[in-house]
This record gives sequence, structure tokens and C-alpha cells, in this order.
Amino acid sequence: MKPGKKLLVLLLIVIGLALLFLLWGLNEKNWDYNLPRRIIKLAAISLTGSAIAFSTVMFQTVVGNRILTPGVMGLDSLYLFIQTLVVFLLGANTLALMSKTTDYLLSVGIMTGFSLLLYRFMFNRERTRLFEVILIGMVFGILFNSLATFMEVLIDPNEFSVVQGRFFASFNNVNTKLLGISAVLAFGAGAAGLTRLKKLDVMSLGREIAINLGIDYDREARNCMILISILIAVSTALVGPISFLGLLVANLARQLFQTYRHDLLIPGAVLLSLIALIGGQFLVERVYSFSTPISVLVNFVGGIYFLFLLVKEGRL
Repeated sequence: MKPGKKLLVLLLIVIGLALLFLLWGLNEKNWDYNLPRRIIKLAAISLTGSAIAFSTVMFQTVVGNRILTPGVMGLDSLYLFIQTLVVFLLGANTLALMSKTTDYLLSVGIMTGFSLLLYRFMFNRERTRLFEVILIGMVFGILFNSLATFMEVLIDPNEFSVVQGRFFASFNNVNTKLLGISAVLAFGAGAAGLTRLKKLDVMSLGREIAINLGIDYDREARNCMILISILIAVSTALVGPISFLGLLVANLARQLFQTYRHDLLIPGAVLLSLIALIGGQFLVERVYSFSTPISVLVNFVGGIYFLFLLVKEGRL
């Protein structure tokens, strides 16, 4: 099957799942209450899934590794650290009473600022190696996770339950104002990423070959990493961390399309991400009756697939 037909099939599946998600159980008595809320939830799913898929494909191309995801840069751990720190210093009531807009802007600002400082420091060096940036990001991620765990042990169990609710992604009760802000930031970063698709095709050949073909590799890598950080920060602050989603959909897209062309890989990964999230949210609401967060389902499947990739790569 040609790549265009594969994209069309995925698009039809997404449309079918979206209609099923929106219309299931609606009748003349409840549609005016349920439909607007489901539309907002679907918009949040679409924004989050697209941002994660886009950023993961771009990240894997820049670092030249199919197993790594933007999560290794420590932004998810930084988000959890911020939420835990607020409760540890100010109490759970402060986090509960804090405006969602304030919490969102604080999280996005700190995560993006951390990334910019890291990239500015590392990429200003005379000889910058991308794996050093990734390694430092991983070290900071472990640090943030350890500090968050330490504070969780010290806080009151009731306050810990408030923090724990932030550990899992949730598309319920999405604030429309935050959705609008996220859409502006994500579309801006996505539009900047779309202008680099041809360069990403060349960068996928490797650093030395890309430089020989006229690409300023370090500059493009830095710019791509900044865009990746914005997309991950926006999606994480909006709904929470979903660790394995990007790994799952990016690698499935590469297997499905068998191409280096990012104008096929990125739309394919985005559509696969929407299928996973819309289908997963439908199961959470209609089958599990909200007893299981969607991030648990995604991480369970993604974790199994991650082990499969490790075994597969080890045999090559």
C-alpha cells in the first residue's frame, strides 16, 4: 500500500474513533450537556497527541536513536518536582486553590526556561556533542525525581494524595483558557518545525553527512531541541506526563512507512498518537468507568513495546 493510502486509512480510523467518542450514549436529554465537554476533551487529546508525536519523531532524528524520547531530558521529572515542591513548601491547599492558569504558566515557564539555559550553556561551547546534552538532561531528570521522592516521604499523606493526582495524565476537566494558550504555543512551535522537514531528512543521514551537504548541524540541532522542549512542556503542563506514548507512535510510524521522509513520518505518528489516545480515553470512560488513568494504559502497552525494541536492537 502506498504511503498516501496508509495515511488516509489512519485518518479514517481517527475520524471514526472521534465520532464514536463524541456520540456514544448521547440522546436528546443529555447531548447539550455532554457534547460540548467531549469536544473540549477531544481537542485536548488532539493537541497533546500531536505535540508528543511531533516532538518525539524530531528528537529521535536529531539524536540518531529510535529508543530515546524527549522524556530523557528530564522535563517530566521537572514537572513532578514543581508540583511536589509547591505542596512541600506551601501546602496542598495552596496547590488546590492556585489558579490553573498560574499553575500552567509556572510549569511551562520553568520547564522551557530550564531547557533554554541548558542548551544555551552547552551549545555555546566550542565543541558540543549532543550526547553530552542528553546525558546532562538525564542527570537532572534523576535529580528532580529524587528530590520529588524525598519531599513526598516528608509531606502529610493527605497532601501526598493531592500531588499523586498530578502524576498521571488526565483529559477530564480541561480548562478551555489553558487549551487556547496551549494551542497558540503548540501551533507556533509546530509551524516552526514544519519549516525544517527537509533539513530533518538530511540530518537523519548523520552529523558528518549533513554537514557535508551544507547543514549547520549544531545550530539546527539546538533550534530543534528548543522546539521539542516547548511542545513537551505545553503537553505535560496541560494534561500531565505520558511517558511511553511518543516512543510507541514514533517507532510504529517508522515501521509502517519504512521511509526517511518526515513529511510522512510526522503525520503518520500524529495519527497513530490520536488513535491511541482517543481509543484509550474511550476505554477509560466506557469500559473501566474512570477507574484507570489513560496514562497507565498507554505506559503499559508502551513499556512492553519498549522491551521489544530493546530485544530487537540487541539482536542486530
